[in-house]
Amino acid sequence: MNKQDQGIDSIFRQIVSQFLKANRRVKQGIVVLSDLVMLFIACWMALALRLGDIVEPMQRYWLPCVLVPLISVPVMARLGLYRAVIRYMGHVTLWVSFKAVFLSVLIWGAVLVVLEVPAPRSVFFIYGFTAVTLVAGSRLYARWLIRRLSPSGQRLTRAEPVAVYGAGSAGAQLVAALSDSAEFQAVAFLDDDLQKQGTEISGLRVYSPDSLSSLIEQYGVKSVLLALPGLARSERRVLVEKISVFPVSVKVLPGISQLASGSVRVSDIRDVDVTDLLGRDPAEPVAELMTACITDKVVMVTGAGGSIGAEICRQVLGQKPKRLVLFELSEFALYQLEQELNALPDAGVQIVPVLGSVLDQGHLESILRTFQVNTLYHAAAYKHVPMVESNIASGLRNNVLGTLRTAQAAIAAHVSDFVLVSTDKAVRPTNVMGASKRLAEMVLQALSEHRRFSRESTRFVMVRFGNVLGSSGSVIPLFRQQIEQGGPLTVTHPDINRYFMTIPEASALVIQAGSMGEGGDVFVLDMGQPVRIVDLAKEMIRLAGLSLRDATDPNGDIEIRYTGLRPGEKLYEELLIGESVSGTRHPMIMRACENMLAWELLQPRLQELELLTRSGKSEALVSLLQQLVDGYQPSVQVIEAPTMEPHRLH
Repeated sequence: MNKQDQGIDSIFRQIVSQFLKANRRVKQGIVVLSDLVMLFIACWMALALRLGDIVEPMQRYWLPCVLVPLISVPVMARLGLYRAVIRYMGHVTLWVSFKAVFLSVLIWGAVLVVLEVPAPRSVFFIYGFTAVTLVAGSRLYARWLIRRLSPSGQRLTRAEPVAVYGAGSAGAQLVAALSDSAEFQAVAFLDDDLQKQGTEISGLRVYSPDSLSSLIEQYGVKSVLLALPGLARSERRVLVEKISVFPVSVKVLPGISQLASGSVRVSDIRDVDVTDLLGRDPAEPVAELMTACITDKVVMVTGAGGSIGAEICRQVLGQKPKRLVLFELSEFALYQLEQELNALPDAGVQIVPVLGSVLDQGHLESILRTFQVNTLYHAAAYKHVPMVESNIASGLRNNVLGTLRTAQAAIAAHVSDFVLVSTDKAVRPTNVMGASKRLAEMVLQALSEHRRFSRESTRFVMVRFGNVLGSSGSVIPLFRQQIEQGGPLTVTHPDINRYFMTIPEASALVIQAGSMGEGGDVFVLDMGQPVRIVDLAKEMIRLAGLSLRDATDPNGDIEIRYTGLRPGEKLYEELLIGESVSGTRHPMIMRACENMLAWELLQPRLQELELLTRSGKSEALVSLLQQLVDGYQPSVQVIEAPTMEPHRLH
């Protein structure tokens, strides 16, 4: 840009700046004045085109030229055209412009007939087209000029250039939303559809994904936004792997329906996270299993403030219970959850927050009776393996005796359905946490068998599954924090693997499994294929746009450091103790047949357990667990994985 162009640009910028600083009335006055002039010119041009002369219209038809702006401006004002903010004008404003011009032409024609003012009939059509072009075009140009030359517009020119993957309706809506964004500027579409490639959508050309390299060079594309909301998780993984060979980050957008309604800001667009790629696509919930224990019933969730407990509460609300009771030990977690749930669209349901401990049987029974609870989801537990390993008495008191007290309170209050949230670590456990959860399962199995022929017995169901993505005990938040701090990422062993499932999917399956069974049933969830934790770490480093520092690339950004297995940690997890398993009406829920102890044999050992937890004798507690829990072997060494090939992230 030469000095003369810079000077003109500076003058325009000053004019725009002064216009934006003016009050609303002054701005409207300027727009009205410009419309008066433009409509007069539009009429003159229409007559000149019709007559083939630019002087004759002013000599013979000056009155129609004067009347048309005087008629049109009030019509445009009436239709709200002057209430629109120029920099945010869209297709609705253009449609209003067309309607205003069409209506004003009709009124103008009628006035000329009444006043018996002669005018060529074809001039009405020529004027209408010219007026719409000037009125709508002037506003579009003004919008572009203001956005380009205003301070906020200057920020737009420095926005990050992005390519939008997906030239469908979702992509078009995203590009429209990005037009007002100071963070991103869409420069091109990418799409696999050969028929779309080479076309233009929303003013942007559609390219083949193979053209991404040239787009990076031509436009400086820094990110690719995925506008494919219906994409399956497995397909998204393949797509991200294909894009990741280029030096760009991959981002996903919130739900298109939310984006279009304005409830989600473009600033909510985020980088693709490993949780978007892990696992298989969830199965559709079975409607009657979701509603059976919830709809029109009073539901209570213990440990409601935890990751699983909170998600169960959210999904319970969606099934229209009569009342939802939140039982939680942490005041802060309970307050946060209550605020969140009351803000949801389903907040018409009465939500009752209750502070309390699952060890307080009297309090539990009082709450269950007072609110006449029908269904209880017991998610309260200590779940962090190393933490429970170093606090054995507290872990057993909360996980085993807390489950016992809650179950006994449920029986006394005539609760119909009791669902225990269990864990895969209960299978042949090598840690106290897993052993405590298996013993909690045995408590419910024994109580269920003991009360099987009772007329008003509570139906006990246990649901066992593996790790959930993003929970408080998950490795993913830890890796994310370590990446933000510049590393290293700490992995306990190169071969350690885990099953993973999203929190919403796991919670939905817990609810559905809880609706099945006659009592004393242990259900296990299909967790898919196990994932190597080191592969998970590598994937998170790559998705962060960083490189792995290792022997092949000593100058990489972040290294992975092996720290050794923690106390009680296994190389692998299992879901079944024995081989006896049967299917259910849900394809991802299986029923396990597990050994148990009769209540008459288990009850005195639980009394012994309670005495030992009070004395804090850890060695005696571990010894008792070994006697009670089948397969429990405290681990101080690496356990070799079975012959199973874990799923690797590529």
